[in-house]
Amino acid sequence: MPDREMESPEQLNRLGRAEGAERAERTERTGRLRRVEQSERPQRAEQAEQAEQAEQAEQAEQAEQAEQAERIGQPETDAERRRRRAQFLRDLTEARELRDRVQPRRAKVARLRHAMRMRTFRW
Repeated sequence: MPDREMESPEQLNRLGRAEGAERAERTERTGRLRRVEQSERPQRAEQAEQAEQAEQAEQAEQAEQAEQAERIGQPETDAERRRRRAQFLRDLTEARELRDRVQPRRAKVARLRHAMRMRTFRW
């Protein structure tokens, strides 16, 4: 590649424009990277929050297991049964929501069937 001093002014002008375009492309690319990083920040915060919730749930479960180990042989109280039932129902609802998000067509059909069933038995 020839030295720049040997190139004509027209060629230098074209090279200058090319360098300017490269600079603009670089700044545009870094701008895109910044936008992507900014869009990832809320996701990271959400993931951290979910991890924290999972950790709290694990700690509560471990405490419950330790409490149950102490009470082996004693009948379960109503409060404990209700707490376990509420946890089970929360997990079940979460699993259904996940399935509905993953299979939207099946969820729509199920909603329509449920609505039809509800309309069938009105009085």
